[in-house]
Amino acid sequence: MSGRAVLREKSLDNRVSRPNVLLITCDQWRGDCLSVAGHPVVKTPHVDALAAEGVLFQRHYGGAAPCSPARACLYTGLYQMNNRVCRNGSPLDARHGNIALSARAVGYDPTLFGYTDVAPDPRRLAAGDPRLRSYEGVLPGFSVRQLLPEHQKQWLSWLRTRGIDTSAGAPGIHRPAGKQGKVGDDVSNAPPAYSKDQTPAAFLAGEFIRWLGEQEQSAPWFAHISFISPHPPFIVPQPYNTMYDPADGPAFRRAANWQAEAQSHPYLAYDLGLQKRTKFVPGVEGKVRDWSEENFRRIRALYYGMISELDAQLGRIWEALKAADSWDDTVVVLTSDHAEMMGDHFMLGKGGFFDASYHIPLIVRDPRRTNAAGASIDRFTEAVDVFPTLLDLIGAAPEPHLDGRSLASWLDGEEPADWRDAAHWEFNFRSVADREAERHFGIGSRDCNLAVLRTEAFKYVHFGGGLPPLLFDLARDPDELSNVAHDPAYLPVRLELAEKMLTWRANHLDQSLALAELTKDGVVGHVSKTAGSRE
Repeated sequence: MSGRAVLREKSLDNRVSRPNVLLITCDQWRGDCLSVAGHPVVKTPHVDALAAEGVLFQRHYGGAAPCSPARACLYTGLYQMNNRVCRNGSPLDARHGNIALSARAVGYDPTLFGYTDVAPDPRRLAAGDPRLRSYEGVLPGFSVRQLLPEHQKQWLSWLRTRGIDTSAGAPGIHRPAGKQGKVGDDVSNAPPAYSKDQTPAAFLAGEFIRWLGEQEQSAPWFAHISFISPHPPFIVPQPYNTMYDPADGPAFRRAANWQAEAQSHPYLAYDLGLQKRTKFVPGVEGKVRDWSEENFRRIRALYYGMISELDAQLGRIWEALKAADSWDDTVVVLTSDHAEMMGDHFMLGKGGFFDASYHIPLIVRDPRRTNAAGASIDRFTEAVDVFPTLLDLIGAAPEPHLDGRSLASWLDGEEPADWRDAAHWEFNFRSVADREAERHFGIGSRDCNLAVLRTEAFKYVHFGGGLPPLLFDLARDPDELSNVAHDPAYLPVRLELAEKMLTWRANHLDQSLALAELTKDGVVGHVSKTAGSRE
């Protein structure tokens, strides 16, 4: 038996030994858009293969939106009420620990491919520091191997070496080849100037594969690949641009028209009025809500194609891990930051309160834990669970103050005691820069927020600032179209869920020091090892 085989055998037999870790996040991937999850159209064979060896969490939800708030929940294991990253650009308090710092503390060198969208704490930087001009900072604790922020300059440089004209920059390059300026009112499936082997996902996958070949096999590694796909602009190269027929796919979850949606709640009227087409398909003018059914379907077909393109790059990564003889030593976690409305309720993008914005994929594969391989878990899990799960899987000390819970028991085929019976998420629609929402609703910045409690049977949405609540009877109304919050017959349910939300918030208020007491014998209980302590 070779030396590496002996090391692997010891690793598989000894839960204390540390595996390699590959944390993969995608951007804006809906949790129902996996063939392994039963989607009637989308095909994701490489994701399915991962799920066959791991555990698929069918009811997994992001904790917030958009990108920075969602990733703050994922990386810190804390709900937005505690990490307080409310918008893109909200700084992450330096006192909070995170996945990368904890992995580094036990001997890994966490290495980033892509982006983390973490704005640094300005109290620790000089006023003129250029890092204060962008929300696209790097999560503390990561070594950066290949950064790929929104301007995508690194990828554009790579394209130029392959003979691609990149003069349009980003996002201009994400348009049909040869078309700049206004491209018409309708959605086209024409491909961009770059090929299927030259996408941002292909670039990042290649960079990781190159780095993987440089790793010493005797030391475990920790890598985070953060793909921007299937985030807009909605465009994809051949053959993925024509892989799916716009006529195929489930019916959109929405009312008869956008006006009916807007009349159902003041927040929806506001949100529907904001969404502009050019954000999703550059060069196309007008508001998203006014797009035709056919255009929504064309966009959805492109979105499906972007998912399949990303799935193909995941397949490259799986093969590279196997070729490097690392597959059986590597924990793989695949998830997304948030999801995508994709035409439901006449919307695109993310935010608000609908399931379509927050239901995301999660697959966890640990080669040392095979009892539940291929299992599909139908209980509520949340983005805040990823951090404590990774702590568990790498043998690091637990952090009891975290809002999430480890999923490791599910990987062993065991259901943890007292598991949650609801999913929770938050959305903050303030804008410190222009205060548009504050002016629109006539409320203060602190009031521009909502919180969701979603059980098997009901969804309760609580708004700040005096905006009316929402209550959906999901058994009768799975499409979330009929608000019954003010129906007298549902008042007992509304009260029960409001009280349950209060209990949830009370249980999860910041516990980083609340779990400890100073006594005559010294510190009793738990003091979290935050980034500030650097221990």
